[in-house]
Amino acid sequence: MKKVTNRRSSLKRIGLGIAAFFGAGTVSALAKEKKPVKEVVGTVVNDQDVPLFSGSVRHGNTLYVAGKGAHFDGDIKAHTDHVLKEVEKELVKNGTSMDKVLKVNVYLADLADYHKMNEVYRGRFGKNPPVRTTVATYGGVPGNSLVEIDCIAALD
Repeated sequence: MKKVTNRRSSLKRIGLGIAAFFGAGTVSALAKEKKPVKEVVGTVVNDQDVPLFSGSVRHGNTLYVAGKGAHFDGDIKAHTDHVLKEVEKELVKNGTSMDKVLKVNVYLADLADYHKMNEVYRGRFGKNPPVRTTVATYGGVPGNSLVEIDCIAALD
């Protein structure tokens, strides 16, 4: 009976040793993988010579695009069209596209513009549109834009 216990203990120790060996190899292989780092790929906007925000940031396989607005006279349809074109330019410049956008935030100066904004927005992100949040801002959108849009997109 004592021999069985010793044999089992020995087998357990060998098994644990093998598992530890392979586990340590896996951990060291994972540690050698390059970790994603934040990379500013757009213009940095300064306020009194102090960096305020970046126009776009890449982190791993994801691109974050800051809000784009339309700072000219026009209606919600003209502003929405302009903003979506600006978003698309930023995406293309960084190697992605509208159909790879994962998340969109839409900020309206007036919730009454929701349906007209949607008329222009509809179909701009392909067959499988991203998730979206739309809010009307209290006090308006900065720069007198009727709409501001930011997004997060996948990179290949």
